[in-house]
Amino acid sequence: MKLLLSLFTGLFLFFQASDLEVLRNSYSKANLSTEGAKNFIETASKKLSSDPVITGYKAAAEILEAKITTEKNKRKTHIKTGATALENAIKANPNTVELRIIRLSVQENIPKIVGYSKNLKEDKAFILNNYGKQNAALKSYIRKFAMQSKTMTAAEKNALK
Repeated sequence: MKLLLSLFTGLFLFFQASDLEVLRNSYSKANLSTEGAKNFIETASKKLSSDPVITGYKAAAEILEAKITTEKNKRKTHIKTGATALENAIKANPNTVELRIIRLSVQENIPKIVGYSKNLKEDKAFILNNYGKQNAALKSYIRKFAMQSKTMTAAEKNALK
């Protein structure tokens, strides 16, 4: 019985990790083109999980929906809904580095007029301070994000080796 439970748990964690990798890869391409954004939104919408990081990616997808929607009156709703969901996920899991990366990337790329950019310095500091504690896959993801980040300085990017 314990073996069966262990096997089931292992498979669940394996597939959850692969879901996370798929979301990470899709998210990293989301801002490059409208097609990339649509692909990420579709990928995120298919993920059913209570994992806070997946919830964060789904919130980012909701915010990104505002960028590609043709209905101007829906843009504000998408941003508000996504930002609220992302803030709630971070509030419930304040020590999760990947949620901070998601929020930092959203706030870097959203137009300043929207007013959702108050956590840039806080999130950058949190990511840099907790980088060494992360697993290899997340460290690699953080480095890739930092290299294209508008908020990270050259010295900070070099520190992430």
